[in-house]
Amino acid sequence: MASEYQAHRCISSCILLLVGVVLLLSAGTGSSTSCYKRIFTFGDSIIDTGNFVQMIGHNPSPIKEPPYGMTFFHHPTGRICDGRVLIDFYAEALGLPLIPPNLPNENTGLFPWGANFAVFAATALPPEYFRNKWNHTVPGSSYLSSQLGWFKDMLHRLAPGDATKTVLSESLIILGEIGGNDYNFWLLSRRPRDVVYQFIPDVVSIIINTAQVLINLGAKTIMIPGNFPIGCVPEYLEAFKTNNPADYDEFHCLKWFNDFSMRHNQALSNEISRLRAQHPGVKLIYADYFGANMEIFKNPHIFGIGDPLRACCGGKGYSDGKSCDKNAILLGDPANFASWDGIHMTEKAYNAISDGVLRGKFAKPPLLYSC
Repeated sequence: MASEYQAHRCISSCILLLVGVVLLLSAGTGSSTSCYKRIFTFGDSIIDTGNFVQMIGHNPSPIKEPPYGMTFFHHPTGRICDGRVLIDFYAEALGLPLIPPNLPNENTGLFPWGANFAVFAATALPPEYFRNKWNHTVPGSSYLSSQLGWFKDMLHRLAPGDATKTVLSESLIILGEIGGNDYNFWLLSRRPRDVVYQFIPDVVSIIINTAQVLINLGAKTIMIPGNFPIGCVPEYLEAFKTNNPADYDEFHCLKWFNDFSMRHNQALSNEISRLRAQHPGVKLIYADYFGANMEIFKNPHIFGIGDPLRACCGGKGYSDGKSCDKNAILLGDPANFASWDGIHMTEKAYNAISDGVLRGKFAKPPLLYSC
């Protein structure tokens, strides 16, 4: 009896595994008109769609409560935004359903349209890098290598063996934005700002190495975004405000911090070009999030935004340091703002940035025409 029971369990497990592989491989051939059958994403709070709230379980967090999610979903979803974030707009434009977070169903989900591995406060480099090399503690509990580990676990469960290459060859992988928090946690804790230049080669290296791992696994299309103009972020404008006009550019953003973001982006873009030359059969797309975001600061009226440097939730002027939570004051309709909480953007801003990447000049080729 015992041997028959074990044999029955083995057969059942094999059938479930086969069904999972078939569903994953066949996904996208039905209602979707996308040239990509699925999207897999890595990153931080810019595109987290629920992994962080899954990680903290029943612990309280402002992002579990209104006004988060008020604009599109009309309830909190785990997104650090009033509504949709970048990955949502990419999925919609490419004809796919919204991409679910990985963690809520990491052991049972079939993820037929892809999965999102991004987590709020994630870094590119692991915590021990900062602790051992710089005697610095970062608060995030996720980093790029850990997200890659979750991704490999999912592939092993759903697409073992040769199926992995098939799945990845038909998928779009969005590798970031990641790395911004490696700099944010250092700069906003008022550590010596010049030191952060030394992070750039290591941050860029781990992003490129991760892209190489994904290529080795079978990925054929990878979009790698750069960092945003942090000198225009309300939290930075408040923390580092000065009385010296020379510290600001014509759009009232802090010059040093935007120059730093551009330094990171140039190093990343250079390495993407190098990797592209090594893999002519792989489409590597650099997404210029800096340029797409700057369009909002250059011409806010085009987007219906009054002052792009003010935070909608919990902020006065730039940002008064108060949390965006259920007790926060909203300065108006989030559709009239670029910044949601002083760090993260509104759905309106993410829509504008994604449009520049999907259809405009801020990705080569534009993502919507990349296949």
